[in-house]
Amino acid sequence: MQGLWRQRDFLLLWGGQTVSEMGSAVTEVALPLLAVVALRASTFQVGLLTAATTLAFAVIALPAGAMVDGAAKRSIMVVCNLLRLVIIGSVPVAAAFGVLTMAQLYAVAVAAGVCSVFFDVSYQSHVPSLVRPEHLMSANGKLGTTQAFAELGGPSLGGGLVGVFGAAGAMTADAVSYAVSVLSVLGIRTREEPPPPRPADETLRHRIAEGLRFVFGHAILRRVVACTATANLFGGMSSALAMVFLIRVLHVRPALTGLIMAGAAIGGIVGGALAGRLARKVGSARIIWVSMLVFSAPQVVAAAAWQGWGVLLFPLGWGLAYFSGMVYNIAQISYRQSVTPPS
Repeated sequence: MQGLWRQRDFLLLWGGQTVSEMGSAVTEVALPLLAVVALRASTFQVGLLTAATTLAFAVIALPAGAMVDGAAKRSIMVVCNLLRLVIIGSVPVAAAFGVLTMAQLYAVAVAAGVCSVFFDVSYQSHVPSLVRPEHLMSANGKLGTTQAFAELGGPSLGGGLVGVFGAAGAMTADAVSYAVSVLSVLGIRTREEPPPPRPADETLRHRIAEGLRFVFGHAILRRVVACTATANLFGGMSSALAMVFLIRVLHVRPALTGLIMAGAAIGGIVGGALAGRLARKVGSARIIWVSMLVFSAPQVVAAAAWQGWGVLLFPLGWGLAYFSGMVYNIAQISYRQSVTPPS
């Protein structure tokens, strides 16, 4: 623990991500609210918008990993955040001129998603170059807890900003957060180890195939991929319906949706804080499936929520989902980083 607090470059990365995650959590609330309240989007349109935010992860994750593999991770992170600043910033600008449409929101969701894929792949690959192997679980725990904290404070901040500036204006905070993240990444002094040279005639398809052979040839990584894909599919379906369920079924006021989502994020903070201890007690590989199969089961109570005090079942169920998801992500990312070669 103490070693990480003395590592300046990790602290810079961590600090930049804290601000960026907080801004992203604001957009997580503001974007669907903008569609539902300002543009009168249907449930189907809101579902498409949510799907658009994750489309890139399903479509280009493999080629993105192969492309990032031999490139400078730090440079990719800077470029991706600059692009996201412009992409997200286009929403409040368009709203100010009265020309915002659902088509633009779809385009913003997809484009920002593409940048997020490249950033996340580079970001996760860059962490092992900043910390020692024995500190990986702790480093990922801190980063995961920060993400959960952003999910706690971000929606509340987002709800407040929506109330004061409107949903489009609230997204300005996310755009500014990417500028802060860029500055923090630029301040990192540690230089990456140059990857071993690859044959000049090696194609992207060959590199993707090489990565797939490694993953599917590894018993645990193969199962992690299947579990993550399944969890992302059904998690995305739930997220697409969450805002519609809160506003149109439970009749929660838009400004209060952030507070409800923030309450759910407490589970993520607890999961991030306990992930390391749980991994040591249960086992670094075993905790991966225990977190999803055992810890996440009670989250079904969210579907039983009703108007009035019954609304509290929603953050309770989602809090349990955040807890299990956080433990799972920290465990599987740390495991992947420890067994996967740098390039």
